[in-house]
Amino acid sequence: METESLSFLLKNLQPDFIISALRGNFNAQIHAHFEMIDFIRNHSCKLIFLSSANVFDAFTNFPSYEYDKTFSVSIYGKFKIQIENALLRLPNEKYNILRLPMVFGANSPRVEEIKTLHKIKDPIEVFPNVVINSTTLSKLTQQIHYIINRNLPGVFHLGSTDLIHHNDLILEICEKLGLEDFNITRVYESNEDRYLAILPKENRLPEFLEIQNQEVINSSIIL
Repeated sequence: METESLSFLLKNLQPDFIISALRGNFNAQIHAHFEMIDFIRNHSCKLIFLSSANVFDAFTNFPSYEYDKTFSVSIYGKFKIQIENALLRLPNEKYNILRLPMVFGANSPRVEEIKTLHKIKDPIEVFPNVVINSTTLSKLTQQIHYIINRNLPGVFHLGSTDLIHHNDLILEICEKLGLEDFNITRVYESNEDRYLAILPKENRLPEFLEIQNQEVINSSIIL
């Protein structure tokens, strides 16, 4: 996406669904998504965009729901909002916005980072006053599979149904991994609890597709 147009690829593949989980240069991502949007506007195709809880990071006093107004003070959150707003101008059946919390799981980048920091004896950064929810890659893929198969439209919040302090979640994952004598750096951004959590209200998935933080913690190791 940083070196050439996606239009040739889309024209040749003629996809029914596009699942966007891109990383990389923000400007290149925005251009790529606008190319996807142009394609789905003129073809029988749907774009499933993996967004983030950070589209609400300017709100700190409560969790956010699917159709709450987005507002971010971070560069990352504003970037996600720009793509979301472009999608929201499309017919409802043409897109899904799937907002994600932190994603964990055995061998996930976040868990691998924790293990690496412990191995090199660098501190693991935690935020004791930040209240979050979380999920795993395996649960996320099940949820996306269900949304595609049922052809569900709209915006979904795909985090755990319960909330936890970031500090507690990371410490419990470290204990689950069997890490000993790990170093922690506690970062206090405020004196009050700050919420960066997304919960479903309008578009709830069936109970068997829901997840809780304890399941996220348990998923940190391969049983």
